Amino acid sequence: MLPLTSTRPKPMIEFHGKPFLEYVIEMLREQGFERVLLLLGHLPDVIVDHFGDGSRWGLRIDYSISGADDLTTSRLQLAQERIDPVFLLMYCDNYWPMRFDHMWERYRAIDAPAMVTVYANHDDFRRGKDSIAVNDDGLVTAFTRDRDIPALRGVEISYAIIDRSVLALLPKQDELFEYALYPQLVERRELSAYMTDHRYYSVGSLQRLTATERFLARRPAVLLDRDGTLNRRPPRAQYVSRPEDFQWLAGSLEALRLLKEAGYTVAVVSNQAGIGRGAMSERDLQAIHHKMLAEAEDAGGEIAAVYHCPHDWDEGCRCRKPAPGMLFDAQRELDLDLTRTPFIGDDERDGEAAEAAGCPFRLVDERATLLDAVSRLLAGRRQPVAP
Repeated sequence: MLPLTSTRPKPMIEFHGKPFLEYVIEMLREQGFERVLLLLGHLPDVIVDHFGDGSRWGLRIDYSISGADDLTTSRLQLAQERIDPVFLLMYCDNYWPMRFDHMWERYRAIDAPAMVTVYANHDDFRRGKDSIAVNDDGLVTAFTRDRDIPALRGVEISYAIIDRSVLALLPKQDELFEYALYPQLVERRELSAYMTDHRYYSVGSLQRLTATERFLARRPAVLLDRDGTLNRRPPRAQYVSRPEDFQWLAGSLEALRLLKEAGYTVAVVSNQAGIGRGAMSERDLQAIHHKMLAEAEDAGGEIAAVYHCPHDWDEGCRCRKPAPGMLFDAQRELDLDLTRTPFIGDDERDGEAAEAAGCPFRLVDERATLLDAVSRLLAGRRQPVAP
C-alpha cells in the first residue's frame, strides 16, 4: 500500500473527505454498538488523534496499542481482559454492510461459540484467498490456506461473533488469529458461518481502491420490479412477449424522470419465466427492453441496467424471485450498498427477495403507484437531518 501508508495506517486512507475507518465506525453506531476497542500497531497516533474517545460519533472508543509488527493473536491476548464475554471481531480494512440483528439471530440459532462471515464468492471475486467450506447445518467443515481446492469457494471476511472463552485455545507464539484458532474450532465442530452474497470492499490493496471509492460514494440508487410496477402486469401464466404488449402504468415514466433528476441510479429486476416456458425468446425480451429503455429516456428518465431471470418456475435457480440473486448481481455490477437501496415492487415475492438481500422494500399497487412511492422516497431525502 506504499506510498499511501507511509504516513498513515491503511484504515485512514480517505474516501470522499473522510477515512475508511470512519465509515466502519459509523456503521457500527447505526447497528446499535456502543463501544469499540481498536487494536492498533502501525502509526496508532493517527487513528487516536482523529477519533479520540468516539463521542463525536455517538459511541465510546477505547484503544489497545502494541508493536507495529504484532499479529492478531498477540493483540487479542494483550487486550483479552478488556473484551466482552461475546464480541464482534472485525478487521479495519474491510467494509461489509452488516445487518447485525440477522447475524445475531443466526449465531444464537447454531450451538457454536464462534461464527465467521463468509462471502459465498459465486462470482470468483477473490481467487487466491483462504478456502472455506460450510455444510447444510451451517457449520464450517474446512478452513485452509490451500487455495487450489475448487470446492472451497467461500471467503472469510472477518465480521466474526466470538465467545471470549475460545481465546484460551490461542497459542503462545504470535500468528494470524484465523489460522491459529479457526482450524481448531473446525475440528471441534464449533465454528459456524453466516453466508452472504453481498460483496465486501476494502483498502487491502491498491487495486481495490477504485471499487471501494465507487461504493463509498453512495450514489443514491433504487431497484424496480418490472411487470405490475412499471408496466401493466399480464394475466397469470401469460407474458409480455412483444414490444407492443409493453404498456406503461400511469405515472411510471414521470417517476423515472424524477429519479434521474434527483441523481438516482435505476435498475430493473424482473422474473421472465416465459423464456424458460417457451412462450418467448431472449431476442423477444431484448426487443421489449429496447423499447422500454428508449421510451424511458424520451420521457427524461434513465434505466442504467436490467436484470432478468429466464428460468421456469420450478428450476430452483438462484435468480428467480423470491430468491435474491438478481439483486446481488445489481449490487456487484453497480457497487451498491443494498442496505441503503430501496427495492420497489408489486408482489410478495419482491418483498421476500428484498428481505433476503437486505434492501428496504416499498410495495406498490393500484392505490399506491410507483409515482407515489418515488415521491415519498424523494421527499424523505429532502427532510433536514437533526444535528
